[in-house]
Amino acid sequence: MKPLIVLLSTVLLLAGCTAVPAQKSPHKTFKQVSQEEAISIMQTETNYILLDVRTDEEFADRHIPGAICIPNESIGSEEIAELPDKNQLILVYCRSGNRSKQAAGKLAAMGYTNIVEFGGINTWPGETVTGNA
Repeated sequence: MKPLIVLLSTVLLLAGCTAVPAQKSPHKTFKQVSQEEAISIMQTETNYILLDVRTDEEFADRHIPGAICIPNESIGSEEIAELPDKNQLILVYCRSGNRSKQAAGKLAAMGYTNIVEFGGINTWPGETVTGNA
């Protein structure tokens, strides 16, 4: 009887150590690129949205020409009227890169499939403009 208990205990211990295959993450992801790569994308692509996820005030102070402003804090689970095509290329930036990563993750979780995050305007080497236009 004792050898049977030892055998069963060993089997149970070894079964607990068995590797379980990794599960795929249910969350979709986004791509991160350098600002130089983002400039290249903007020069070669035509059908993209340039998304600034800072506040309206920060956007008015300085932004990349052609960008639209949808603050990170307003991105959640509800549909975004300014982003109707979930497969369209969306280039996302903020001030330093933190909020753009957060926003890109939230957009991916909402089902957007072509998101490229490229950091912040603080180090943007290209043109910027002021105002809300």
